[in-house]
Amino acid sequence: MAAAGSLLLGTAACGGTAGDDTSGPIKIGASLPLTGEFSQPGQAAKRGYQVWQEMINKDGGLLGQDVELVIKDDASNQNSIVADYNALISQDRVDLLLGTFSSLLNLPASAVAERNQMLYVEPAGGSPEMFSRGFKYLFFSQQATADKQGATFANWIAGLPADQRPKTAAYPELDDPFAAPNAEGVRKILEKAGIKTVYRQTYAIDTKNFDSIAGAMKSAAPDLVVNGAQFEDGVGLVRSMAKADFKPKWLYQTSAPSLGTQYSKGVGEENTEGVMFAISHAVQAKTPGNAEFVAKYRSMFKEDPPEDAADAYAAAQTLQAAVEAVGNTSDQDKMADWLRGNDVETILGKLGWNEDGSPTGSFLIGQWQDGKVQVVLPEDVATTPQIVQGWKPGGTG
Repeated sequence: MAAAGSLLLGTAACGGTAGDDTSGPIKIGASLPLTGEFSQPGQAAKRGYQVWQEMINKDGGLLGQDVELVIKDDASNQNSIVADYNALISQDRVDLLLGTFSSLLNLPASAVAERNQMLYVEPAGGSPEMFSRGFKYLFFSQQATADKQGATFANWIAGLPADQRPKTAAYPELDDPFAAPNAEGVRKILEKAGIKTVYRQTYAIDTKNFDSIAGAMKSAAPDLVVNGAQFEDGVGLVRSMAKADFKPKWLYQTSAPSLGTQYSKGVGEENTEGVMFAISHAVQAKTPGNAEFVAKYRSMFKEDPPEDAADAYAAAQTLQAAVEAVGNTSDQDKMADWLRGNDVETILGKLGWNEDGSPTGSFLIGQWQDGKVQVVLPEDVATTPQIVQGWKPGGTG
């Protein structure tokens, strides 16, 4: 029976450690924010893990054994997640770990894994702070850390013809170890290109009303707004901007726009047109296995997978590759060493890592067009040749 606060998926648990006992399933533990501030992406990540479990078990399992997921709800709380990962290791006795959502939660969770010398592949958590601690077992299964995720967008904006390029920009930023560095990375590139910062404000994670921020930005009249956000605050800010009739020519947000229909329902589909954002995954991508992942997700959940579900699936693919390369789940030092020395083909593309577990790639840039997400940059992987020139909101939210 599952421990309180956890959900067992798959076959019934058996004692022992996979690699030593091949008679039972391989238990993989994770704690996700299924409730609380990060519940939207947390629920999506859970689905991504579930799709991977269904597909690998149908294909014969991991090392020939069924996979059983043990998923706990950390309620978006840093204290809870420490307790959860400690319980997964010491009480549930999982064989392997997968990460949670957000840098805020992955910072303490990865420290638990490191102390226990267990491989920790995180699907989200790109704060540079994650990789400044000398950890050996931590790996991030997206293409780039937060400070580099908006670089493709920023360099594209900086390279626009002078008559199209924004002259001024505003930076409302969530006090969050992922969102703030993301926006700051964009700001540094744009300021170097001569785009003047006319507003910069950090707001608390529990901020619910964004009317004063929208009003202050309207007074500053920037051409571009770069919002370092998670989901709820990103939606809330757009609603307040629409309410204030503040419509800057360009709008770039982190995280929030990648949540598909959840985002469009939150801000109103009429307010999505032209919104740009960094994105790790596209439903239309031709990466190996992506078509199968999208089809399975649609069959299980009756909708297209959001980015956070794909990121979780890619984390599981990364863990799977390391386990299969080593041939057991016991030698987690060898798994970590193998990942540092090898690339892994995932539905996000080929992933590789630096010594500190940070990824070596570049993010895609998405844009909402006609009620759908399209990849617009880089051009060689774009799903449409057109880029909507600016944000074109059409309602009051």
